[in-house]
Amino acid sequence: MEIARFIFNAFAENTYLLFDETKECVIIDPGCNNEFEESSLIKFIRNQGLKPVKLINTHFHIDHVLGNHFISSQFQLIPEFHEEGMFFFDRQEDIADKYGMNYNGSKKPEQFLSEGDLIRFGHTTLKVIHVPGHSRDSICLYNNDDKILISGDVLFQGSIGRTDLPGGDYDTLIEGIKTKLFTLDDSTRVFPGHGESTTIGDEKVYNPFFRY
Repeated sequence: MEIARFIFNAFAENTYLLFDETKECVIIDPGCNNEFEESSLIKFIRNQGLKPVKLINTHFHIDHVLGNHFISSQFQLIPEFHEEGMFFFDRQEDIADKYGMNYNGSKKPEQFLSEGDLIRFGHTTLKVIHVPGHSRDSICLYNNDDKILISGDVLFQGSIGRTDLPGGDYDTLIEGIKTKLFTLDDSTRVFPGHGESTTIGDEKVYNPFFRY
């Protein structure tokens, strides 16, 4: 599996494209918010000959869903996310206005993602890990073959997701990271929703929110 990262919008959000040798592609958290960001994403997809087959949101905060409508329109994809994300679904226009951001809405999901679900594309499988605390709907996506974790805003390099937003809970987040993410192999590469990648092993040792 290969990973391409794009840094979009005023929140410097990481949008990921995951693909393998079949060229089937999953788009995760499209945060593109203007024509330049949209065109850079489309250009990469076309130049690589990719075929987007899934649109996934790790959680439904505004910076991770700004490009949902654009991606749905371009590739006829329906977003998939955890059911708890519907708490935010109808609030995003007001939130976008607050930040002065362009948000064109999002299609409603036809199916939700839950703990243990398997997302398949090409020859690749991602396992859904539900880790609330930053947001009630926060999920991570784990590929066991390549030991890769897309962590959304759950776990960052040297930090964790903020817990002071609606639905956030610090103790729930810490417990979820310890019991669901830190049980993964230390070599697992972590690709977060903001900032640079890291590994599970490094976060056990260096993340100031944990003491191992």
